Amino acid sequence: MELEKIHNKGQAQLFKNQYLEYLTKTHPLVIWGMYLPVLALLPYYSSNTLNFSVLSIFLLFIGGIFFWSLTEYILHRFAFHYQPESERGKKFNYIIHGNHHQYPRDKERLFMPAAPSLIIAFTLFLLMFFLLGETAFPFFPGFVFGYLLYGSMHYAIHAWNPPFKWMKGLWRNHHLHHYKNDDMGFGVSSTLWDHVFGTMFNLKKEKEDKDKAHQLMFTRSDRKKDAVER
Repeated sequence: MELEKIHNKGQAQLFKNQYLEYLTKTHPLVIWGMYLPVLALLPYYSSNTLNFSVLSIFLLFIGGIFFWSLTEYILHRFAFHYQPESERGKKFNYIIHGNHHQYPRDKERLFMPAAPSLIIAFTLFLLMFFLLGETAFPFFPGFVFGYLLYGSMHYAIHAWNPPFKWMKGLWRNHHLHHYKNDDMGFGVSSTLWDHVFGTMFNLKKEKEDKDKAHQLMFTRSDRKKDAVER
């Protein structure tokens, strides 16, 4: 896939309608606040009403996180980076992900906006309930928590340097996905599935380009502006 030119300032305009445009933006704390009741109430309901044991709830919750990590990889590789031929398909692809590759510093579009997020989450819960029955109640919160970790990690990768040395590979894998080859490095919250499916960059051979990595990160002034706006 041909890489688009990286714009270090501004953000893409996805819709001419200002209200639709506003709905394409969000802040991580909004999404966390929106899903915290799901993380708390569904496990409680699983224990108090459905009589799942604490161990069962814990294992199903972890299973949900693990399942999200695979879902994250599949979506990023096969949906977000799908190359449609029609103009309508290209526009849709640009709305859901292409704009992020052009404007990686646009911190308002690193999480899916609230409205489509809730619609998709509700649909997925119904599907899981149809397939798993009552097991979906402790499983789904783990899936949601995995998504929240993914979004937060994505935000952190673009905002800051890795806080721990062991996380450096995760940061570099995503930076290389942006500025070198977007047909590789699809894992964001984990590189597990990149290793499994052979899309992991060879970080030992890839020279670190700090200038290019910096292009993808929020500047200090960006963070100050964000703090003032909040």
